[in-house]
Amino acid sequence: MNSRNDMNLERNDLSPVPAARAGSARTGTRRWSRRRGVVGFFSALAVVGFAGALVAPTGVALAEPVQADTPESAYSLALADTQNLTVTVNGAAITPVERGTFEVYVKPKPKPVPTVAASPGGGGSGGGSLPPYSGGGAPAEWMAAAGIAQSDWQYVDYIVSRESGWNPNATNKSSGACGLVQALPCSKVPGNGYNPVDNLRWATGYATGRYGSWAGAYNFWTNNHWW
Repeated sequence: MNSRNDMNLERNDLSPVPAARAGSARTGTRRWSRRRGVVGFFSALAVVGFAGALVAPTGVALAEPVQADTPESAYSLALADTQNLTVTVNGAAITPVERGTFEVYVKPKPKPVPTVAASPGGGGSGGGSLPPYSGGGAPAEWMAAAGIAQSDWQYVDYIVSRESGWNPNATNKSSGACGLVQALPCSKVPGNGYNPVDNLRWATGYATGRYGSWAGAYNFWTNNHWW
C-alpha cells in the first residue's frame, strides 16, 4: 500500500499542468505581446509623423519651382540699386554705386564792374573818376553858398543826414550815386558831384522840379525812405 501510494504521489507530482491552466497562460502571454506590438507600432507611427511635420515645409520650399517670369517689383529694383553699407569700428563704410559719369560746367559769377564817376563838367564815363572833396566847410556854409533859403535848411538837413551823413565824398558802391544827396548818376551834377556846393545846387533843382519844393521832397522821403 505504501509503495503504491508513493508511486501515485510521484505520478501526481510529475503530472502535466491541466490544459485549462496552460491555455489561459498562453492566452495572457499572447495578449501582452499583441498589446506591446500595437503600442510600438503607434509609437513608431507618431515619431514618423512628427519628423515629417518638421521636414515637410523645408521640402516643399525646396521643391517649389522658381518662376523666371515673375515681374520685378519697385522694392526689388530699389534694393538692387542701393549702396552696400558696412558698419566698422570707425563708422560706416559706404561702397559707392557705379553710375554713369557726366561733367557739369558752372559758369563763374561775374564780378561787378566798379562804377566810374564822370569827370567835372559831365565828361561822361570816359572822363575818369572825380577828385574827392577836401575844401572843408560846414553844412550851413554849403547850403548858403548853394543858394538854399534858410527856411528850407531843416528839410535839406533831414534828407542829407539820411542819404550821406553830410559826407561830401559818400559813394554808393552798387549804384555809383555820389555826394551829399546821392545824385544818380553822378555825371548829372554840373561841376564836381563830390563838391558839396555843386551837389546841393543840383539837389535844389531836383527837389523843386520833381516834388515842387524842398518841403515836398521831405514829405516824400518820410513816406518812402528815398527820393
